Formats: sequence, C-alpha cells, structure tokens
Amino acid sequence: MGDVRTAPEPDVRTVRKAVVASAMGNAVEWFDFGVFSAGIVTSIIGTVFFPAGDDGNATLRSFALIAAAFVARPFGGLFFGPLGDRLGRRRVLAVTIILMSGSTFLIGVLPGYDTIGFAAPVLLLAVRLLQGFSTGGEYGGAATMIAEYAPTNRRGFFGSFLELGTLSGYVGGAGLVLIVNLLAGHDAMHAWAWRIPFFVALPLGLVGLYVRSRIEDTPTFLRMAESGKKAKAPLRETLARHWQTILMLIGIVFLLNVADYTLLTFMPSYLADFLHIGDVTSQLVTIGVELAMIAVITPLGALSDRIGRKPLLVTAAVGFVVLSWPAFALMQTERAFGVVIGYAIIGGLLVLMLAVIGATFPAMFPTKVRYGAFAIGYNVSTSLFGGTAAVLVGSLIDATGSNSVPAYYLMLAGLVALVPLWRLPETARVPIDEAGTPDAPESEGLVARH
Repeated sequence: MGDVRTAPEPDVRTVRKAVVASAMGNAVEWFDFGVFSAGIVTSIIGTVFFPAGDDGNATLRSFALIAAAFVARPFGGLFFGPLGDRLGRRRVLAVTIILMSGSTFLIGVLPGYDTIGFAAPVLLLAVRLLQGFSTGGEYGGAATMIAEYAPTNRRGFFGSFLELGTLSGYVGGAGLVLIVNLLAGHDAMHAWAWRIPFFVALPLGLVGLYVRSRIEDTPTFLRMAESGKKAKAPLRETLARHWQTILMLIGIVFLLNVADYTLLTFMPSYLADFLHIGDVTSQLVTIGVELAMIAVITPLGALSDRIGRKPLLVTAAVGFVVLSWPAFALMQTERAFGVVIGYAIIGGLLVLMLAVIGATFPAMFPTKVRYGAFAIGYNVSTSLFGGTAAVLVGSLIDATGSNSVPAYYLMLAGLVALVPLWRLPETARVPIDEAGTPDAPESEGLVARH
C-alpha cells in the first residue's frame, strides 16, 4: 500500500465495541419497520392519518408512505456517504442514528387527520422523508465501520452482526406491537396504544449514540488520512471512476431488497389481508421465522470466511429463481404447516444473503470512496426496488387477483442478480485496505478475480 502506515490491528474488545455500535443503528432502522409494517399498525396508520373512506385501502396507503420515504434515501446517500469519506465514519454515524430514532419517535406524537385535517398526512410524509434521508447515510457507514474494524479472516463473521441488528430490530419492533396489542386490546390499540412502540425508538437511538461516541474512527480510515490519500472530491471521484461497480451493487441489491422488504414489510399484511390469516397468527409466524434467521446468521457469516461470499450469494439467487413459486404455493394452502414451511424457505434464502453482505459490499470499493460509493449504489437500488416492493406487489395482487405475484417478482430479481454476481470478485481473504474493484486505471484496488 505504498506509504500507508502499518498500524496495529485493534484488539478483540475494540472490534466488538465497533460491531455493537454499528449494528445498533441498523437495529433502530428496522425496529421502525417492524413496528410500521406490523399488520395491525399498518392498517391503523392508514386510517388515523388520512380522511375516512374505503378502509380496504388503509394498508396500501401505509405501504405508499413506506415507499415515499425511500425517495429520500438516495439523497441521504449522496449527502452522508461522501461526507463520511471526508470527515470519517464515526461522526456521520452519530448524526444518522439520532435523526432516525428521532423521526420514528415523532410518528408516535403526530396528531391524526381528525385533529388537524390534511396537515396530518403532510406532516407524516415529512417525517418519513427525514427518516429516509438519514437512513440513506446509515447502512453504508455502519457496514463500512464493521468491515474496516474486523480482522480479514473474520470479516464475514463480524459483518453478519450488521444484519443480526436488522433482524433483532425487526423482531423487537414487531414483538413489541404484538405485546401492546394483546395487553391493550382492540379498542385501546386503535385509539392510542399503537403509538407506544414508536416512543421506544428514541431511547434506543440515545443508547446507540452513546456507544458510538465511545469508539475511535476505523483504523483503515485513520491510516488513509495519515497517508494523505483521502479523496479531494469524494463524490466526483465516486461517480467518475466507480460507476461500473456501483451498477453491479445495484443489481445485487435489487434481489436483496425485493426479498428483504417483501419478507419483512409486506408478508405480515399478505398473510392477514390476502390469505385471511389473523393478525396475531401472521405476526407470530413472522417473528418465528425471524428468530430462526437470527439463530443461523452468524454461523453463516463465519462459514463465508472459510468458503467465500460468492457461493452463498449465488446459492441464494438460484434458490429464489427455483423455489419462490413453490414456497408461495405452500403458503396459499392457508394451512399452518404450509404457511410456516413456505415462509421459512423464503427466509432461509434471504438469510444466506444477509449473512455475507456486510462483508461483501464494503469490499467492492477502495477505502477513499468506500462509504460514498456503497451508500449511493445501495440506496439508489433500495429506493427503486426496496421501498416500492410492498406497494407494487400489493397493487398487482389487487389488479390481477393472483396471490403468486410476490413469487414472480422474487424470481425476476433472482435472475437479474445472477448477472453481477457472476462478475463479482471474491474478497473473503483480501485485506480491506486493499479491497475494491477498479473501474478506471487511476483507481486503487485489486484487479477483479472471478
């Protein structure tokens, strides 16, 4: 690496602190999704903040709000990502976690349509846009933080904790909604108790901020800064020299997000509204599958340190092409066994991806543009395909009358992802300082190895 100083690797305790600090933000983000996408809260939001009308459209109105928030994510990535490459990962992540948790808290205190009229959906949309903007800077920075702290031979294991935060946050949010609903009862839940889970986000964010404030920036970033190799114009260099790798990332994230947001935000309502399974039962099935994914995600991350990331990613993509239709056919039997097995198949394929993306995506880019390039590519794809997944699939089911629409969409996404996955270099044993797929002769990084 030329004149880059050789700094000692951080000890295991420091790495663990950095992993927890990074994963906390992801947990806060997905705590919100767990609350917002819980079947009962999704329908309540659609009725509380909009004028009275066809209650059958309440769920789709809430999904539209989820999609609207994703419009702001690429702008957050464009803003926070290059800023993180210039100022450091830790400072930017301190801002994003407070904005995310504060936005979720605000949803719980906003007055409804009956109180302030059309200002209610406008304010809710504004809060969701702020939430999306801050989230656009969170994931890329958190993944970069873990990847740059983790030892090379354990980057897959430690990187898997980022998505462990995703699953834990989601289970925490959905589980809290379930508990509040059971304790408060139907009438109280619709009147005021639905707000309680949103309040919890703020103390979670403050805990995350405290943890992040007690770690230094990553050794990789500090070495780069000390050597004078920071990019003078990170955004310009990112777009000019790394656009090909960004496109590869967008293609892989297409499948990741269609699967992620279909499973985690759409499925509870799919089971309740389209398959006519009760709200409590659908939440229990969702939480059960998520807990199973939590149990296997870190062993899968460790496995990728031994066999590489690509075998797991390619297996997942092929699996979605081949198994999505049978999985949804099983769910449509509406029998408990079929629903659980079908849901578990989709969850099992998804966790193969979730276990390794925290180690895979940061290694696609060199250090000086890593945060920005990752944030831009990831959030453009998430905005286009993740945030729209629930409302698109729900609308297509209504239009076609086919409950197999989610399966067809997952099959399409799997086919698309196989193209960039074929070209993706394997970086499981590559030091993060040396990682990156160069798109231009001036770029630092490795020559892609297929």
